[in-house]
Parts: sequence; structure tokens; C-alpha cells
Amino acid sequence: MSRIITIGAAQLGPIQKEHSREEVVERLIHLLRTAATASCDLVVFPELALTTFFPRWFVEDISKTDHYYETEMPSPVTQPLFDEAKRLGIGFCLGYAELTTDGHRFNTQILVEKDGSVVAKYRKVHIPGHEHNEPNRPFQHAERYYFEPSMEGFGVWKAFDARVGMMICNDRRWPESYRVMGLQGVELILCGYNTPIHYLPDPSQDILQGFHNALVMQSGAYQNGSWVVGVAKGGNEEGVESLGQSMIVAPSGQIVAQALTTDDELIVARCDMDWCARYTGTLFDFEKYRRPEVYGRITSQRGVIKD
Repeated sequence: MSRIITIGAAQLGPIQKEHSREEVVERLIHLLRTAATASCDLVVFPELALTTFFPRWFVEDISKTDHYYETEMPSPVTQPLFDEAKRLGIGFCLGYAELTTDGHRFNTQILVEKDGSVVAKYRKVHIPGHEHNEPNRPFQHAERYYFEPSMEGFGVWKAFDARVGMMICNDRRWPESYRVMGLQGVELILCGYNTPIHYLPDPSQDILQGFHNALVMQSGAYQNGSWVVGVAKGGNEEGVESLGQSMIVAPSGQIVAQALTTDDELIVARCDMDWCARYTGTLFDFEKYRRPEVYGRITSQRGVIKD
């Protein structure tokens, strides 16, 4: 018997600086209700889904940005989302900025089951951008100032009658993210992202943003025999154009659903978890074909060494 999970990728359009959390939560609930009419079991929201992408501004006193972070989840403001999801019997995955009680700042994603129980929390591993003020940029990408990289790595959890993993934005560009989860038998990888189209270090890549976005998720899905759900916050947010193109990718690497706008948009696919075994049990049978004894450089070396 097939294990079907009907998944909704709930893309968000821009969240401007003046938009309140209450307004955003209403948008999330609207998408959740739309997903209910499509019989979704799980809805995936983007990275930093509750606020504007605040790392585009640099402030000397980081505490002045504390209002962008969540100190509890759920909070009084986000509780209506949890309540509505439980009422509808839909699970969800939500990205947000986290400020811990001991002062650590993480780019975080949470997975919630259909009964409202929290399955797991994931904190972003690969933090892109820069740590210091670069005033000559048209906008900052100071994620390395606002967030610290997680040392917890990539977990896989039993949920929705599947083996589920999470990653956030830049994690999707690194093959190790998928492989570590693949080695734990992952069947479904959930990824939220905020991706500006302009890439200052090399603007020649701007036109390739959509291609690269699809390339990494399709290859990661195929090479690890897993479903991958990538969900954007796109459009023109505070003058910065960000990529949409949210997508659901099958273990074959095929895109089975893709967003057509950069606004709030729900795309849906019926995802058969048993499809994964067609790849993990044949071409990518890790036990039979992997050669970890010759992969030592991957974990022993960080930068490039040229002999």
C-alpha cells in the first residue's frame, strides 16, 4: 500500500517592514485553510516567514533587532496558527528567527504534526553572507552577523508516516546537507528560503538564480532518493527582488509542482513516500555502492588544498 502525503508548499509574497506579525499570521492561516480544501496533510512555509528579511540592514547594536526574533514557539501571536492547524488536522513546517533564553540567535525551522505536537526543531547550518557592515552594498546580506551556525547538524524524524528532514535556504546548495539525511533514510526534505536575485559578489549569477535553485534541489532529491519541498518568500520586499519558484521535487529529480507567481501561492502534490525506494533500493543503494573509505577529505578538510 502506497504511503501518500498530500503536501502544500505555501509560498509567501513580500513581507514589508511595516507589516505586523498579526497580519502575517493571518496570511499563513489563509494559506492553511486553502490547503485544507486541497486535502493537504502537511503545509510548508518559507524561511523567516513571520517578518521581513531583516539581515538586509546592519545595525551596530544587535539588540535593537530583538523584536524580529521569537523567544518562544508558539507565542501568543503565533498560537492562532497552531490552533487552526490542529483544528484542520494539518501539520506544518515554519521558519523563523529564534532568540534563546541564553542569548543565542538562530535561523530556525519547526515541524508540527497534524495533532499539533511539535516533532522537531532545526537550526540552519550553512550561514551565507557577511559578518560586518558593508555600506557600499545596495543592501546587506548580514546573516553571519544576525545568526550563528548550528552545531546540531541534520536530523531525520519519524512524522507523517515518513522519515522527514529539514534544511534552510543556503543549506540546499551543499550536497552534504542531503547526503547526511540520506544516510539516515530520509524520504522527505523540507526547505524554506529567501533568495535575493541580485548576488553582489558575482552579478553574472543573477540570471541563473532560478536555474541554480532548481538544480540543487533536483540533484539532491535524485542522488538521495528523497522528496524535496522548497518554499520561497519572493517578490519585491523593501526594494529587494527575491526569487519565487517554490517547488516540489520527486525522488526521480522531476519537478511535480512549481509556483507561477512571486505572491502568496499554494502549490500541492500527492507525494508517494514509497517512490523513494525505487532509487534507494537500486542505483543509490548506499550499502552496496558507497565507498566511504575514499571520501575522507569531505570531513577532514574544510578549504581547498592544491597539491
